[in-house]
Parts: sequence; structure tokens; C-alpha cells
Amino acid sequence: MNSLSENTLALINKTTLGAIEVSPIGAFDDNYIWYIEDTETQQCWIVDPGSAEPVLKTLKSLNNKSLSGILVTHHHHDHIGGIDQILKVFPDTPVYGVKSDRVPQVSMFVAEGDTLELSANLTFEIISVTGHTRDHIAYFSKNSKHSFLFSGDTLFVAGCGRLFEGSAEQMLSSLKKLKALPANTVNFCAHEYTLNNLKFAEAVEPANQDIQEFKHSCIELRNNNKPTVPTTIQQELLINPFLRWNDPAVTKKAAELAEKPVLNDVETFAQIRLWKDRF
Repeated sequence: MNSLSENTLALINKTTLGAIEVSPIGAFDDNYIWYIEDTETQQCWIVDPGSAEPVLKTLKSLNNKSLSGILVTHHHHDHIGGIDQILKVFPDTPVYGVKSDRVPQVSMFVAEGDTLELSANLTFEIISVTGHTRDHIAYFSKNSKHSFLFSGDTLFVAGCGRLFEGSAEQMLSSLKKLKALPANTVNFCAHEYTLNNLKFAEAVEPANQDIQEFKHSCIELRNNNKPTVPTTIQQELLINPFLRWNDPAVTKKAAELAEKPVLNDVETFAQIRLWKDRF
């Protein structure tokens, strides 16, 4: 597939969640900036705009759509690098995120436990998911029929984020929060890392048929220039080694890597994450 920066995916890969539609906007080589629209109120929001150009191009293609807000999961440049330029075009746009001097553009501060009501059809609960960074958050929305999550760089398809600022214990705690969400929760992560993650998942669990079957479907998607994102928590529980730390096959592999019995979930997770870092 061409790099994601070569197209905005034309909003053709929509996920419809009642009145809410979510579409990927490609950026850089493998980033997804998420476009959210409330089809009833005609409001729209952007999640983690690392680049302004594809966002502004998308809004222009939608009859010069105005922007109702920007949601930020964490401070890395490929998630916030486009905010300043977007704010020049839409200067009164609220920017939601944690209070941090690393994201000075944030004007509406949120923290774990907060409820963020953006429209009649869109309300988010804020979840702290430290590990990748020390102040990473996720946005979770749930109503009677649909649950969905913007997890940034915490939970990928078949993977999880690197531990740049946090410990294995912190990341495991964060992933436990996400693992406990409703199984039908749709997870919109920020990168197209799936095929590489599945290669690693196969190495961890070579006998896992769910990984094999899912890999084939993802290869077909990528061959047709389509995203493998989103997936669901239910799917991730079957294929993601970083949510399967207590599965016997994963525990066994962690013990092999440690060259000793692993004593708990943190040790298992830590060994698997360290292996992924050098995989």
C-alpha cells in the first residue's frame, strides 16, 4: 500500500455508530487522524491531528465543513503537529486534552473520570492510560447500542504502544482498563501497524488459529488499500498478546524469554513487551 500521506482515504471507510460516523484520514506513513461527525447535528471533530494538510483538505472536500473541536490523546508530534495550523483556519476551536505544557494548545482540560459532552449524540468518558507516555488518555463513548474508543498509541490492532515514559506495570494497568470495556467496543487506534503486530503475535502464539485467520483478512484489506483499523475489544482478546498475558501459551513464551518461571501478570507482560521492542 502507498503511504497514508498520499491519500486521505476519501472518507470511504466510514464506521457508522448510530448518529455518529467515524472515518480515517491518513497522515505520514502510517498515522490515522480520526474524523468524527454527528450526522444529526452536523458537528464534527478531529482526533490527534499530527498533520494539518490532510485535515484541512478533508474539511474543504465536505463543503468547507467547520470544525467543532480537536481531541488529543497525548503529546507526541505525530499527534499534535497540525494543531497550530488548523487553529489558524479555525481559531475558536476548542482543543481537549490533559493539562500539560507539552500540549500548550489545549484549551479544555480533561482528566480520568471526567465526562465530556460534545453533542446530543456524543459523550466521552476520559480514561487515563499511562505507559506509552505519562499523561496519555483515551476517549470512550458508550450508549445503549454502541461503544467505541479512541485509544491513541495505547492499544493497537494486535499490539500496544512502546513504553517511552511508563513502566510495564503502568501499561498493564492501562490495558486492563481497556480489556474490561464491553466486548463490542470499537477501537480506533492511531497507527496502521497491524501486519507487523500480527507477525509478532504469531511468534508468541504459533498455534493460535484466530491470529492466522485474522492475518489473512488483514492482508487482503491492505492489498486493496484499505485500513485494518478499527477492530473490537472482542477481536483483540483473541489475537492481541498484550491482552492475553494470562493465556497459558503467552505465559509459557514469557517464561522461555525470561529463562525462569514468570511469577505474575506484570512479569509476563514485561517479557513479551521487551521481545516486541527488539522483534
